[in-house]
Amino acid sequence: MSTVTTEPLLLYSRTQRLPRIRPRNSHLLNPPLLSFRSKTIKLFSNGASFCNFKPHQRAQPVRDSSTDAAVLNTFQSTDVSFKETFRLTRTQRAEGKIFFRLDQGNDQGTWVLSIGCNLPGKWILHWGVSHIKDNGSEWDQPPKSMRPPGSILIRDYAIETPLKKSSEQDIFYEVKIDVIPKAKIAGINFVLKDEETGAWYQHRGRDFKVPLVDDLQDDGNMISAKRGSCPWKGVLRSLLNIILKEESSASKAQGSISELEDTKQKKSFLQEFYEEQPITKEIAFENSLTVSVWKSPERAKNLLYMETDLPGDVIVHWGVCRDDAKYWEIPEAPYPPKTTVFKNKALRTLLQPKEGEKGCSGLFTLDEELEGFLFVLKLNESTWLKWLGNDFHIPLSGSGGLHSQLGQRQFDVSKAETADTNEEVSPLAYTQGITNQIRNLVSQISSDKSRKTKTKEAQESILQEIEKLAAEAYNLFRSFIPTFSEETVSESEFQKPSVGICSRTGSGFEILCQGFNWESHRSGKWYMDLKRKAAEISSMGFTVIWLPPPTESVSPEGYMPKDLYNLNSRYGSIHELKDLVKTLHEVGIKVLGDAVLNHRCAHYKNQNDVWNIFGGRLNWDDRAVVADDPHFQGKGNKSSGDNFHAAPNIDHSQDFVREDIKEWLCWLREEIGYDGWRLDFVRGFWGGYVKDYMDSSEPYFAVGEYWDSLSYTYGEMDHNQDAHRQRIIDWINAANGTAGAFDVTTKGILHSALERCEYWRLSDQKGKPPGVLGWWPSGAVTFIENHDTGSTQGHWRFPSGKEMQGYAYILTHPGTPAVFYDHIFSHYQSEIAALISVRNRNKIHCRSMVKIIKAERDVYAAIIDKKVVMKIGPGSFEPSSVPARWTLAIERQDYKVVFAAVSSISYLAIVKMTQKGFKTGFDDIIVDSFPIFDGGCVIEPSNEMDNCKMYSPCSF
Repeated sequence: MSTVTTEPLLLYSRTQRLPRIRPRNSHLLNPPLLSFRSKTIKLFSNGASFCNFKPHQRAQPVRDSSTDAAVLNTFQSTDVSFKETFRLTRTQRAEGKIFFRLDQGNDQGTWVLSIGCNLPGKWILHWGVSHIKDNGSEWDQPPKSMRPPGSILIRDYAIETPLKKSSEQDIFYEVKIDVIPKAKIAGINFVLKDEETGAWYQHRGRDFKVPLVDDLQDDGNMISAKRGSCPWKGVLRSLLNIILKEESSASKAQGSISELEDTKQKKSFLQEFYEEQPITKEIAFENSLTVSVWKSPERAKNLLYMETDLPGDVIVHWGVCRDDAKYWEIPEAPYPPKTTVFKNKALRTLLQPKEGEKGCSGLFTLDEELEGFLFVLKLNESTWLKWLGNDFHIPLSGSGGLHSQLGQRQFDVSKAETADTNEEVSPLAYTQGITNQIRNLVSQISSDKSRKTKTKEAQESILQEIEKLAAEAYNLFRSFIPTFSEETVSESEFQKPSVGICSRTGSGFEILCQGFNWESHRSGKWYMDLKRKAAEISSMGFTVIWLPPPTESVSPEGYMPKDLYNLNSRYGSIHELKDLVKTLHEVGIKVLGDAVLNHRCAHYKNQNDVWNIFGGRLNWDDRAVVADDPHFQGKGNKSSGDNFHAAPNIDHSQDFVREDIKEWLCWLREEIGYDGWRLDFVRGFWGGYVKDYMDSSEPYFAVGEYWDSLSYTYGEMDHNQDAHRQRIIDWINAANGTAGAFDVTTKGILHSALERCEYWRLSDQKGKPPGVLGWWPSGAVTFIENHDTGSTQGHWRFPSGKEMQGYAYILTHPGTPAVFYDHIFSHYQSEIAALISVRNRNKIHCRSMVKIIKAERDVYAAIIDKKVVMKIGPGSFEPSSVPARWTLAIERQDYKVVFAAVSSISYLAIVKMTQKGFKTGFDDIIVDSFPIFDGGCVIEPSNEMDNCKMYSPCSF
């Protein structure tokens, strides 16, 4: 669950009337997140415009149409050629209050504590009490006399009570608790939970606390009437001690003091008070947009009518197109009322309020020969609406739009296949036709199947099928392109997949090696050291290696880059880097560069003595720095992500910044030979910019570091980490799938599962892996340690002694596994090599299917692609229930991996691999005594693979 920290706002006296706080005007709230029910709208809230237009340009007024009223009257007499209603759900951030009030009750000596909220929701008070003799902030369940109706016991320390409306007309949700001072209760502790969103609201990061006795320790989370302290309290206490000592013996005096202290501590000092705390919440609103097109033959015009119930001022940013290329044009006048020209490239029309109804509408008169009407909706300067990531395209000619060719469910490639060989077919026309049919098919699914995809189960099933079809389609088209000659294929190359699955995952069978740690810069010759180990890394089965940041940097590790084109770093020179990359390519390993794009250290100070002026080839000024970074006084736009406060945060919304970064990445690809990227601190800028950079540099493999905290409740990790993995998936979506992301969710869950012996955590509520790999495996790069979390930094070190359990998990599961350098060259090397060998032999890839067989307190077991069974944890498990013949691959304390007996690997093949220096990883394999047929020979294994005997068919 997420925790929202609130800060105190106002302190009222009891006589003040409780104000009713309503959400601000909906169109002025923070940018909403919108999604269609039957279609999808992507919302971009960074101020960037669509269609390559800048929205901040001053618009030019044009004349209105004088015939719209007459045109509207012709609607009923014309035929509708197109009509579509887009239903959408948008969320807006509403601001409200949590209030606390303590009043005297009707009975003498009783009090009533009221806790409420003025925002709609399903609010639950999670609360308990602390007794007078309790230490610290211990919780306990309140006595029955204090429990309001409807309360539910939570374990043995708290209860949960729902907040209710006092009346149907009231917007306040409230709960009242009877407080009895004589019950020896020191205070009431609570947090407020919103069951609709799963958010927990606390006070300054701590539980709310209402004290019921004086001298209760205030940890900064106290909610009560404010009372001043007496400066003479210590002096009076000393005088009291002297008087008591004079009147009785020392023992009696001490007893009297203790008794007096105890009496004082139990004495209640309740006072009436009222206090408020601010609260924000995302509230969902339902809206719709309907677009209709009529043909008016007598006027040779198309009439397009648009209406929506979106609140506030809605501006249509629009143009027309004449063919399938969908290039924006400004049509000839007349235009609707309130229309302005934008940069001579588009028009902007303010939709007019509907008389007597909510919402607004607009009528557009368009020439008959136009093919389509293009538009996006502008709600405010930071909120634009698109359709499926593209401009809305409404067909005017009856072809090529949202609903054209919807009945055609299969690719029509027969014409291309049977065409006359002498007739030249345009590649652009062919590819455009294929992509248009794909879009049409998606539109059909979106409109026809929306009612059947309401449940998450159905959606997940469809997504899995789409991923499979995408992989098949990719392989199909790749297979048409010859990539090598059969004569030149070596045996080592033949072992690797020849086709890829998608750009961000390489072949889909990649295994990533992090080729450095936090101290690697110290030698000054790291590139040369790694070059000597290139062949060994390749022989273990790694296909991709991640190298450290190559640029000149203020910090020796490379993560505070300065001159991006200066590649002489603490790891070595640019020439040594090129030599290393060349060597890695020769042994069949792709190379990722560590690209730090979020921030950059300046060369010079500005007139205010602030470091925000850059030198070198990219000599940017303070316009390249975001405006909301308080440390560096940037003059750019506001940041589209979280700020990194140690260096100036770069404003990627600036055109010149993006063009320079794209040029730099392409230069690195060509000059150094990088095959892809590891992207540092991608939380700092919008994922849409990443898509731009990836589209330009075309990496073979790319992965972003999106790292934030998992959900905890009172120091204990929550079982449900859906919100955490959803944030990572949202970033991958924002980057349009051009890069994967490190599966921080899986690492965090492995921490708790292995350290606390809670292996049940490795299965989510639906019986799937609980990390990103359980939802989007091809986008997940799994890992257990890296230079930040382990090494000498140790920010989030994996549980000691449990590392191989972690690798047994990620090297047998889908996703792209990454192995840390320190573990590769350690006593774990042979075990890691054996696990990689099992993964490669059984062709486990980033989309492999996982079936969790067991997830209990002390054991986790799963079967992957029906070929590999793995088990981790001290508990027992044997794959006896699986109807296949299994061979033990590796077994160590607390983990075991077995795989199905394979009949396609012969002793001759193993000899060939060994002769080439390839480590097989079969040292620990015990083979069942059954023959393997291969190429007319029979192999009779004994207990060890090296003792296999080979017979010819006749001798058998």
